[in-house]
Amino acid sequence: MVKVAMIVEATTMVAAGCSFSYFEDNPAGKLKASHSGSLISLETMGAGGRMNDSTTAKDVFKHVPVEKPSFGIGDLKKAIPPHCFKRSLTTSFYYLFRDLGLIYSFYYIATNYITLLPQPYSYVAWPLYWIAQGSILMGLWNIVHDCGHHCFSDYQWLDDSIGFICHSLLLTPYFSFKYSHRTHHANTSSLEKDEVWVPKSKHDTWFYEVLSNPVGNLIMLSFRLLFGFPLYFMFNLHGRIYKGFPSHFNPLGPIFNDRERAQIWLSDAGVLTVLYALYRIGAKEGLKWVFYIYGYPLMAMSAFFIMFTYLHHTHPSIAHYDSSEWDWLRGALSTVDRDYGILNNLFHDVTSAHVVHHLFSSIPHYHTVEATQYIKPILGDYYNYDYTPILKAIWRDTKECLYIEEDPEKKGVYWFRK
Repeated sequence: MVKVAMIVEATTMVAAGCSFSYFEDNPAGKLKASHSGSLISLETMGAGGRMNDSTTAKDVFKHVPVEKPSFGIGDLKKAIPPHCFKRSLTTSFYYLFRDLGLIYSFYYIATNYITLLPQPYSYVAWPLYWIAQGSILMGLWNIVHDCGHHCFSDYQWLDDSIGFICHSLLLTPYFSFKYSHRTHHANTSSLEKDEVWVPKSKHDTWFYEVLSNPVGNLIMLSFRLLFGFPLYFMFNLHGRIYKGFPSHFNPLGPIFNDRERAQIWLSDAGVLTVLYALYRIGAKEGLKWVFYIYGYPLMAMSAFFIMFTYLHHTHPSIAHYDSSEWDWLRGALSTVDRDYGILNNLFHDVTSAHVVHHLFSSIPHYHTVEATQYIKPILGDYYNYDYTPILKAIWRDTKECLYIEEDPEKKGVYWFRK
């Protein structure tokens, strides 16, 4: 109970913008940061140069290099110890069962204790439950995301089975996302071919003229957090422009090829089965019970998903490229690691080690933080880590990253503008 209460309290504090990392100088000229109890060293200087991790506005807005780097993907892979690429079935199942255990614990507390609380205590307890349960659901979602990358186990059938079941329970079409996400990794930051968070141009007058003000920024941010998750899967919101109907639930749509369409039908069947089960539960327990126990935590998870995926690929310092300039390595490097405090641990470090994930998506989540430390000296200024508090960062980037314009001195390179 104490551990659960601590997670509820800490999750709420992080949502309010508090930081749980601490830093202390050491004689080696490095910093040590505590991420949910595990110490990792963060190089501030060295052979690879400075990483862009300052919280000052000047450093945050400094553009990362867009020249082709002197290192290649092979150089980065050689720097990472081989064990970081190894999947451990035991470790993967530990994190899976840990999350499932926490989900059940919060469910048990909600159904046996929070439902008995008198007002006004229930007005406080329910939102805390929704946020806490939503954060654990997001962690489970990220484990299943590993299944889609085949880095949960050495067995593809096992990864797909666990991924299909768990993502369906979270109303996510597993195979549909697996294939569109593969396209995203293959074309990150490409204006023509990237699959998600494709920025708007200044020619889109809706973004340039209507939303370029504080009220418009607030409406856009609120809409994204509340509806971005379902609308992305249903209508490809914030995604690539396709001909036809590019829905993750449309097996005949342009997102997928002919070999994949049968599994898209299966993904649809999984989500529909869960929706039918929720309907039956609602008929027995009532609609309020379904929303309070399952629906609102899922909405919190959806908001977390939109928040960290948006912040991974939206930042004043990173570039996007058109077909004349894009290449895979620079596209993969156009991502940002961020500090979510205790949520780094609950989200399995997908938030704080996203750069290395885009470079080597086969590394299991429990090795990504370690692998990041080995490649940072090589990446130097190409590595981007922003410690800005998350609520401040998402508001800032919503305002500052409204659309993109081409660099006047570098054809084919585009930067965010407001």
